[in-house]
This record gives sequence, C-alpha cells and structure tokens, in this order.
Amino acid sequence: MSRSRAGACSAALFSTALALCLAGAATARADDTGSLGADRIAQRSHDALLGARSLHVTAQGVPGSGAGTSFDLTLDRSGNCRGSVSLGPQGSVEIIRRGTDVWIKPNAAFWKNEVPGGGSALASLVGDRYLKGTTDDPVLRNTTDVCDLDTFQKYLDTSAKLPATTLTKGRPATVDGVAVIPVTATRQGRTYTLDVAATGTPYPVRFTVAKGGAAPEATVRFDGFDQPVPAATPAAADAVDISGLMGRQS
Repeated sequence: MSRSRAGACSAALFSTALALCLAGAATARADDTGSLGADRIAQRSHDALLGARSLHVTAQGVPGSGAGTSFDLTLDRSGNCRGSVSLGPQGSVEIIRRGTDVWIKPNAAFWKNEVPGGGSALASLVGDRYLKGTTDDPVLRNTTDVCDLDTFQKYLDTSAKLPATTLTKGRPATVDGVAVIPVTATRQGRTYTLDVAATGTPYPVRFTVAKGGAAPEATVRFDGFDQPVPAATPAAADAVDISGLMGRQS
C-alpha cells in the first residue's frame, strides 16, 4: 500500500480521534456518571477510551477524510487487527494483522487507483486472495498505523484536542441498546455529540457530527471494549506472498 493510500487510512482513524477528544483525561469511575457535569463526563469517557486494551470501532463519513471514507476495525495493543477501510470511489481494502504478519485484500477500484497502469495486472495475479507480508515490508508498513491501538491512543492523548469550548450535558437516552448520557459541543456551525455509557465503565458509545439540524455527516460507534480480536488468519492457499509477487511484477 502506498504512503498516500495508507496515509488516507491513518487520517480516517486519527481524524476521528481529533473529534472525540472533547476534554483531557481523568480517573474513570462507574458509579456516578449520570450525576456529573458535562466536562467531567467527557473527561471520564476520554480516560476510559485511553485505558481500553482492545475495541471495535466503526465510522461512516469520517470528518476531514474525504467523502465516502469509512472503516470497520477491531484492534488491540498487541498488534492484532481485523477489518476494512473504504476510501469511497478510490476503493476499499480488507486488513488482517497478527503481530508482525499482515494480510490485505484490495478491491478492484483500489488496485486501479493504487497502481495506475499496472493495477489490473496485479489484481489478476492476486485474484480473490490476500496479499501477505510483514510490518517490515515497505509496501505494507503504513497499514500498521490504522491497525495499532497504542498509536491511536497516543495520538488521541497528545495531539487530538479540539479548542476549548463549552460542553452541554443532555438528557439520558439509549443508543444501540445502551443507556447513555449525551455531551455536546458546538463549533463553527457544527454540533459534536458524544454519547457516553451511563452505567458501568463510562466508555464512549457513539460520536456524531452534524451541521445545523441536518442528519449527521459523520457517525462513529464504539463497542467490544477489552474483547479479543478474532484470531483466524487466511489459509496459505488464500494468500500470495508479497515478496514473490513483487519479484514477478518487476
């Protein structure tokens, strides 16, 4: 995967982090979330997100990443990841990572835009199989950014902060079957809403960005906190080693 495509994938994940960081970290407790003010709820949710060992995150219409960008990823701190990233008309790619081993399966549009003039030939060689390599391979190295929870969390904690703004606590609600407390902020005509679990650990459940009264232009959902990433990997017959493929292509 080229730096441009991998960078777009990373930007998709990191721009979500940018929007989510409504406040700094604070100690997360589960006993009184509903009684807290908006600032404290956001603080605790941020801290809970940073403390997660693994999670499942989906996003549609990622802010700042171009039209049609979306992703669906399950990832942990041990370098394990599974899911997919879509760059809209530029194509999509399935990603599996177990430690240092990486498998990717681009679709036809991705091949065409990733390798102009040669994408069709590569797609023909790979067929309906995964391209396999390691995190040391320069072609695949940048995919590790979107598949590394530590990188995501460190970016969130050190760089992904919105300018200070007033937060507002909403009425208790239910999102995806989970009782939540909404916290909202408004900036430049957009409303950012972070729905935080009302009971148990105050994890973020959903984040939306909407302009005016229109439907959300971006929606991010979180679940599967501290659950294992599926361990299955493609069989040898379903994968093509990238080193052999590059040799044939050259």
